[in-house]
Formats: sequence, C-alpha cells, structure tokens
Amino acid sequence: MTHGRRRRPQACGQRHPFLFTLMTLTAAAELGLTAFLIGAGNEVGTSSSPGYYSLLILLCFESAWTLLFTAGYLLWIMEGGTYLLASVASSVMWLLLTAVFWGAATGIMHNTRTRSHCLGSPPLSRCRQSRTVEALGWTEFTLCALTLLTTVCWMTTEVKAKGHTRDSRTFV
Repeated sequence: MTHGRRRRPQACGQRHPFLFTLMTLTAAAELGLTAFLIGAGNEVGTSSSPGYYSLLILLCFESAWTLLFTAGYLLWIMEGGTYLLASVASSVMWLLLTAVFWGAATGIMHNTRTRSHCLGSPPLSRCRQSRTVEALGWTEFTLCALTLLTTVCWMTTEVKAKGHTRDSRTFV
C-alpha cells in the first residue's frame, strides 16, 4: 500500500540505457562495415555505382554521428562526464533527426542495391555485405524510433505524475 502516495510507472524509463547501449553497438558495427566497404571500393577502384558509393559514405557518417552521441550519453550515465554530448543525445529532437536520417538513407540503400537476392554468392561477397549494411541500417532506425518513443513515453508519464518535466537523463 502506498498510503496516499501515487507510484510512478517505471516501464517507460527503464529501457532507456539499454536502448542507447544497443544503438551504440549497432552504430559501431555499421561504422566498421561501411568503412571497410569504402576502403575496399577505393582500393580496387570499382564500385557498383557512384550513388552506392556516396550512400556508403553517408551511412558511414551517420554511424559515426550515432556512435559519438550515444557513447557520450552512456559515458555520462556511467561516470558523469561529457555533459554536452549527453544533453544532445537525450533530447527528443536529436533522436527524431537521427531516426529520420537512418530511415531515409536505409530506404534509399534498399532501392540502390544492384541485386536483391544473393543466391549463389559466397558468404563473404559484396552482395551479402551490402545486405548486412542495409540490415544494420534498419536496425539502427528501429532502435532510434523505439528510444524516441520510450523517451516521449517517459516525459509524458513524468508530466502527469509531477505536473512538470525534467531532463530525460534523470530517469536513468
């Protein structure tokens, strides 16, 4: 019994650090793979198309962008450092912008790939690597959108419970 005190639902806020950890790990994997494909394309001097190469550069930038801010946020949670990065990463606008970038770039990547199926391709082929880049992009988009929804859910729960809102870092 709460003796007149109303308990706050914690379901929205409890997933936030876990989702940021998944976003960080996915961005690191995407960054490594896109950097490898860009380097391999430069070394051989061939790319399936100029649009594909430019899209790889965009996805590499998005991976670095996501990795920088999510890792900064996680460091802030653990040690209290990197306040600027933590406040940017916790904002709804950053999450919305990042989700839109991931969704747009990955959607374009889906339409840009030359072959949709990698039947008969060896396990470590450019076709399968391109499909992995796309899959990681969709995963990052989904994680950003889910983290955005979780943050908004927490903020609305906090407003209803206390009548005011605070920084989203406070529920960690």
